[in-house]
Amino acid sequence: AIVMRLSSAFFTSLAFITVKAFTIQIQSTNRLSTLSSNINTNPTPTQLMSSPTPGDVATVTYSLTPNGDFVPNPLFDDGKVSFVLDGGNYLPGLHTLIAKMTTGETQSGVTLDAGWGDKRDDLIAKVPIASSGVDKSDLKIGTELFLANGMQCKVIEIDDEDFTIDANPPLAGATYSAEVTLDSFQPGPSQPQFEYHPEKIDGQYDVLTIALGCFWGGELEYQRVTGVVGTAVGYTQGQKDDPTYEEVCSGTTGHTEAIQVIFDPSIVSYEELVKVGLERLGESKFLMNQVGNDRGTQYRHGIYYHNDEQKDIAKSSIASYGEKCVTECMEAVRFYTAENHHLQYLLKNGQSARKDAKETIRCYG
Repeated sequence: AIVMRLSSAFFTSLAFITVKAFTIQIQSTNRLSTLSSNINTNPTPTQLMSSPTPGDVATVTYSLTPNGDFVPNPLFDDGKVSFVLDGGNYLPGLHTLIAKMTTGETQSGVTLDAGWGDKRDDLIAKVPIASSGVDKSDLKIGTELFLANGMQCKVIEIDDEDFTIDANPPLAGATYSAEVTLDSFQPGPSQPQFEYHPEKIDGQYDVLTIALGCFWGGELEYQRVTGVVGTAVGYTQGQKDDPTYEEVCSGTTGHTEAIQVIFDPSIVSYEELVKVGLERLGESKFLMNQVGNDRGTQYRHGIYYHNDEQKDIAKSSIASYGEKCVTECMEAVRFYTAENHHLQYLLKNGQSARKDAKETIRCYG
């Protein structure tokens, strides 16, 4: 395909309108929410006879069959999986479906959106050739174009005076036929487990809070770890309530970009997860307020323990790299979940979150 960049004023305006619509679509098809605010703190004795609620950890066995000519990208596991309900990961439609199911129930032949929403007419536009800045001889059906902001579209129709572009994602309208069984569900971590308390609070699932610089790549690293059932990115260790991404990036709020991980300690230990993070830092663990090329207090690396058992493990792990390791180790304080589009960002942009995936993580999409 011929690739051209369109930079006329017309396309600058069109790009703004199109991107706004596209952003709304992505946010509406990814039901992501704060892990620590979606907690079932009062499970009842009849829980196994009811449906899971946000914050529960659901275990399901499911299979997906593409409908039509849609070829799926293997970005997440199928078969038997466990995940925090409404905590992101997997298909948004899968979360919606199992929220209405009871333990042992099977749903067959269910159509699930592939995650990109329906094909939208408002992302298709007719463009006058004369004002586009493109030579008509270069235009062919299927030609790939880029709007002024870098958003990709494709030519789908050409006549004497105009051509039509389609900025829908390539997989818009794609669906799966699914068979889903809700095997079981359990309460996720209780609210106190997200706070700091000297004594460890028992629960089937536990919480790790860690900062590794830009939170996109670190989150995907943890999504790939067997035993991890939920992740979120956000901001912690700062002075301002409910900071925005822009405020944190300014370096004035005191927050650092962080990752919160919910895991099953019978499968993966806190110590193992801490090591995953410290190894990911590489030589950056010896740099103050810097990870890779990202500099500033908002990119400082740290481990934020939720009890004194975690504290001892974190301090020992940091010490194992010698006195030059400057990873901070502090009590966990409130974690503010980042804006929706930052959550599971790299998965949503096409990178594999399969357990034990080995593909290189590209931190910027």
